[in-house]
Amino acid sequence: MPRPILATIHLEAFRHNLSVIRQKVGNSKVWSVVKANAYGHGLDRVWQSLIQTDGFALLDMNEAIYLREQGWQGPILLLEGFFKPSDLDIINEYRLTTAVHSYWHLEEIEKTRLDKPIDIYLKLNSGMNRLGFTPAEFPQIVSKARGIKNVNSVTLMAHFANSDNEVGVDEQFAVVEGLQMNSLAYCLANSGAVLWHPKTHGDWVRPGIILYGASPSGKWCDIADIGLKPTMTLQSEIIAVHELPKGEKIGYGSRYTTQKPMRVGTVACGYADGYPRHAPTGTPVMVDGIRTQLLGAISMDMMTVDLTPCPQANIGSTVELWGTKLPVDEVAESAGTIGYELLCALAKRVPVTVT
Repeated sequence: MPRPILATIHLEAFRHNLSVIRQKVGNSKVWSVVKANAYGHGLDRVWQSLIQTDGFALLDMNEAIYLREQGWQGPILLLEGFFKPSDLDIINEYRLTTAVHSYWHLEEIEKTRLDKPIDIYLKLNSGMNRLGFTPAEFPQIVSKARGIKNVNSVTLMAHFANSDNEVGVDEQFAVVEGLQMNSLAYCLANSGAVLWHPKTHGDWVRPGIILYGASPSGKWCDIADIGLKPTMTLQSEIIAVHELPKGEKIGYGSRYTTQKPMRVGTVACGYADGYPRHAPTGTPVMVDGIRTQLLGAISMDMMTVDLTPCPQANIGSTVELWGTKLPVDEVAESAGTIGYELLCALAKRVPVTVT
């Protein structure tokens, strides 16, 4: 028998989440963000469940080529642009839309021989200071881009640093408004802005984590009433049960000591499967549908859980690490990280099924 760990990808949840997003954004078109191998879900497994999207946004040229070879004829956006001048040959051949965030990008587009003009997304640095042109230089950049015969449409793109928290988007959005470029299409809204800042929706939106049923803020309570569905369930089983007296230590580093007689279970899941090694005692898990907690340190291949709330649990009992009953955001928050990281970190050795 194979080791009992399994990740299940819920394809219907993708279709549902996309429909929720469309209800939020009205007439704005939707880039479905499928970078990082569709946030760890497997682009090959999920892209057809998002076939009703207006376009796919990603980073990897190979993933863009894959979508074209599988028959996707709609727009594909390279969110970080191209990395080498020779990448323009691929952009040309596969009809890709590219972000442009540096002068050299425009220079290479201008001098490269292309079959026909390409669509570009000019990146505005509205205050996040990762990529893009400053507000002062942006009008000149737009003018230059529009004068290049290899450029078809030009769209303004920016990214919000705080759309998911109390700081909000006002300061960065004001930068965009201050440019007074009403004739320019724009794409600003990430997941947080899609949910909470409708004034930013514009021509296109770029939902990422909410497509996967998790919260852009990292807190499940922030999206609990929105109706999104989790797209991944990670589960395993109890493979051993121990009756421990008070004063027994558990796991590497002896980080947990029983405060009373306890019944504990060992689960076939560890950090080599993608579970966060730094998850502390108290991190929630579900055993046979009952909420309980981790005890002690996470090992490479195993973890230990408290069976006190579920006395009927035994070897073979189902353990949900995150998924339809336990939001990935709750696990991530307890472990001091975000749901994005847990989904993306699913290890290759974990078997995957789709439903």
